[in-house]
Amino acid sequence: VKRHTDVTRECFCVVECNDRHTTPEKFFMEACDDGAGDVLAIDRVSTEMSLAVRKDVPPSAVTRPICGIMGTIRLVAGMYLIVITKKRKVGDLLGHAVWKATDFDIISYKKTVLHLTDAQMQDNKAFLSMINSVLNADGFYFATDYDLTHTLQRLAHTSPEFHEMTLLERVRERRFHKSLSVIAMKSCCINGKIFDWNIISRRSCFRAGVRYYVRGIDSEGHAANFVETEQIVQYNGAKASFVQTRGSIPFYWSQRPNLKYKPKPQISKSINHLDGFQRHFDSQIITYGKQVILNLVNQKGSEKPLEQAFAKMVNRLGNGMIKYVAFDFHKECSRMRWHRLQILVDMVAEMQNEFGYFLVDSDGTVQLQQDGTFRSNCMDCLDRTNVIQSLLARREVNSCLVDLRCHSWPFCSALFPAAWADNANACAKQYTGTGALKTDFTRTGRRTQWGLLMDGWNSMIRYYKNNFSDGFRQDSIDLFLGNYAVEEADMNTPLHEPKDWKFLTLPIIMVVAFSMCIICLLMAGDTWTETLAYVLFWGSASAVTAGVILFNGRDFVDAPKLVQKEKMD
Repeated sequence: VKRHTDVTRECFCVVECNDRHTTPEKFFMEACDDGAGDVLAIDRVSTEMSLAVRKDVPPSAVTRPICGIMGTIRLVAGMYLIVITKKRKVGDLLGHAVWKATDFDIISYKKTVLHLTDAQMQDNKAFLSMINSVLNADGFYFATDYDLTHTLQRLAHTSPEFHEMTLLERVRERRFHKSLSVIAMKSCCINGKIFDWNIISRRSCFRAGVRYYVRGIDSEGHAANFVETEQIVQYNGAKASFVQTRGSIPFYWSQRPNLKYKPKPQISKSINHLDGFQRHFDSQIITYGKQVILNLVNQKGSEKPLEQAFAKMVNRLGNGMIKYVAFDFHKECSRMRWHRLQILVDMVAEMQNEFGYFLVDSDGTVQLQQDGTFRSNCMDCLDRTNVIQSLLARREVNSCLVDLRCHSWPFCSALFPAAWADNANACAKQYTGTGALKTDFTRTGRRTQWGLLMDGWNSMIRYYKNNFSDGFRQDSIDLFLGNYAVEEADMNTPLHEPKDWKFLTLPIIMVVAFSMCIICLLMAGDTWTETLAYVLFWGSASAVTAGVILFNGRDFVDAPKLVQKEKMD
């Protein structure tokens, strides 16, 4: 795709060829196909879209190449067009090129923003910053001639009408297309035999958000941080697929940040959990078949009530298609006993063999079906979850390669743990703002002191971001996905909500008191009793103020401004 700009007239056209075209009233977008004659015309005033032909595009233009179109969004200044300006090829999947979008541009339909007030300009600038923050987050992949949003098994069992649908119509139904967290594509050689191995993680757009502001499920049964991960092996024309899922514990609970390192989870007492719980698993069974829940949370402390509630609801549901397995990851692996993860792998081995994987031979004939999936979760569905998913995936890829007569057991390529560690980092960065923890085990198969040190560093960064920047990130996601709609020329956006007096006053008092305490220690008085009195006074003032701040922690964190209250509770 090419974007054509007439700089002197401050207008844009979007087309694909190298010809230079522009009009002051419209964008023109021309298909990539060489034989395509239609041009999509977007009216910059009415925002209407219509089909035109190439001869309708005026001959004078300045051409700027782009790689694709993300869509349009309405902000305070009016409509904007979001385009991909740079891309990088990550590999070929089943003979189709897969690209990663690496740079974007947000183009205004309006020629000027002078019609806005100063406050509206500031709001529009803030909204643009939110959109840019989402676009700059890693994880946008696309293919122009292949459907990345569906698994191989799902594509093999679709109707003829589905195959006649455009890729856009397909992903509107699926809604995993907004953010593909990671795609890893590797070619491996074992004993002279070459096969391709891929990971595709698809993040759901439903109940999307950041770590502490989006937990549990919504009324439709959509779980927070729900990710479908597909592992694909290709060898001698045969294609094999193994799918796993992860998602937040699927009932109504929250864990709002409050300046504490680990806020206490709260299970809602006013909502019927079983309705949403059943909707969630009904959807999972329809999509994936039998479900084995791997609940990895602690079975003591603040996480214990979540584990007990999860087990209770599975029992109340009484669905024979669902099996529940609780495994206290931290207890079992305490004191660096990471070899004990094999206990869980052995525990579910028979069920994994029963589920199998999806296999299509070189002639396109379906040989095997995957009859169920493992749905793993911890608190964040990131660190512990990724470790377990990588172990199950390793077991499955070994089995698959043996069945395909590609190699003998076991498959020990260094590419495998590296790709799964990268998958962990990509999922974690979108949800928490940092890379994943415990990736040293995923990469090397053992826990290291350096890995523990890096986990501590990432945990510190997570604490800061979760408390002081995640409100902005949550607002950015809600704006990008359309969960919050901006009204053009809006005079009263939620961005202007005033801060409580405590937010500004108490931190200043605490800093001043602490500073005075340090000064008194460094500049001793005439007697030690005088110095001690000053230190105790200012130290006490600092400690009391800090205690008040912690007690009112929710007033001091960066909370979302655009999100609806029911989504945050």
